[in-house]
Amino acid sequence: MSKIYVLVFAILSIYLFSFSKKNGFVSKPLVALVEIKKESGRYQLLRNGEPYYIKGASANNYYERLKQCGGNSIRLWSTDGAKEHLDKAYELGLTVTLSLNMDIERHGFNYDDKNAVKVQFEKLKKDILAFKDHPALLMWGVGNEADLFANNYKVWNAVNDIAKFIHEVDPNHPTTTMLAGVPKKHIKEIVKHCPDLDILTFNSFMDLPHIKDKIVDAGWVGPYLIGEWGASGYWETPTTPWGAFIEETSTEKSLVCKERYDKAIVSNKDRCIGSYVYFWGYKQARTHTLLSLFLENGEETGIVDVIQKEWTGKAPKNKAPLIAPIGIDDKTIQSGVYIKPSSNHNAYTEASDPDNDQLEYKWEIYYESTEKKEGGDKEEKPGVIEGLILNGKGKQLSFKAPEKEGPYRLFVYVFDGNNNVATANAPFYVKE
Repeated sequence: MSKIYVLVFAILSIYLFSFSKKNGFVSKPLVALVEIKKESGRYQLLRNGEPYYIKGASANNYYERLKQCGGNSIRLWSTDGAKEHLDKAYELGLTVTLSLNMDIERHGFNYDDKNAVKVQFEKLKKDILAFKDHPALLMWGVGNEADLFANNYKVWNAVNDIAKFIHEVDPNHPTTTMLAGVPKKHIKEIVKHCPDLDILTFNSFMDLPHIKDKIVDAGWVGPYLIGEWGASGYWETPTTPWGAFIEETSTEKSLVCKERYDKAIVSNKDRCIGSYVYFWGYKQARTHTLLSLFLENGEETGIVDVIQKEWTGKAPKNKAPLIAPIGIDDKTIQSGVYIKPSSNHNAYTEASDPDNDQLEYKWEIYYESTEKKEGGDKEEKPGVIEGLILNGKGKQLSFKAPEKEGPYRLFVYVFDGNNNVATANAPFYVKE
């Protein structure tokens, strides 16, 4: 008889669990309480009462790798696909700074249009209510770089209205907004018009070492976050005589990223509550290697090595190759490399591997990108030009110049066979 009771109890338990799950009665993971504390002039982010320093990446991919590198958070630019990203982050023990995608002036939005502002507000309210109780949520980003090329300061009234609504319905997560650099005039307006912003977030690259002084000068006295940082952007580097930017090699990027993280992020923990490295994935931004920490097939650049060492204190077992800038004939990139149509030339680089792995070289020639988007807007990758590489199996290259006059860019990738890569490129101009 006892066996019958056990069987009946088991069947009943399965039925009750299924019924409860179907009708929403099964307990859900608790929402994390995230707050900011200030003690002895020092700001600290707390999550469920425990100190939480953000070691994050601006990302929509490679979350498992981020976790392996010691990361604890991701930053998303909008709520598009947010449920999937939040769920994935939660599975891995990561948190999410979730941005609300506000329309911006440079895309034609008019913050004098009260009806348009109201429609946007109602739309974003739905997003807030939809995701405010997700256990992976860390904080809200109210707009991304709404200041970029903006002249209508009423945008900050709209930002504060949304931040105020968040505080009314979600006491568990702080609010921030992401700024392009450290725009003094916009920060002053934020101080005046956005009392409901708890944190200011700055996207900064080459200027990162000067950011704390600039924030103080602009008048923000609260905590801050670095929302994007990394190698030098195309808007910051030297250019050729015809205006093409000169990109750092992946090795140069690794060196500057280490310096910027050490001297401008972790050294400012009294006010800086963490950072999100940019870009944890593959992205075309004037070139496909400028800000990408990964190549299209997933190979990792040396910046990933730097991040892992900074976050965990331990370097990866196998590290990315090192590479020197490309040279073309006897000309320097800085002075401008001009070559004649259909003429033959030589290019070269030097590369080595910290683990003595056997290296494989790949050379490509592309049209110089004509996409001149700003603020991270999507750009199309230019086409690779076939038939110009005459001999490119090693660190030296023989190539033929394109027939058509204009700007081009030569790329080299050095693979170590262990999913690591070094990259470099050189702009050149074809001209009679």
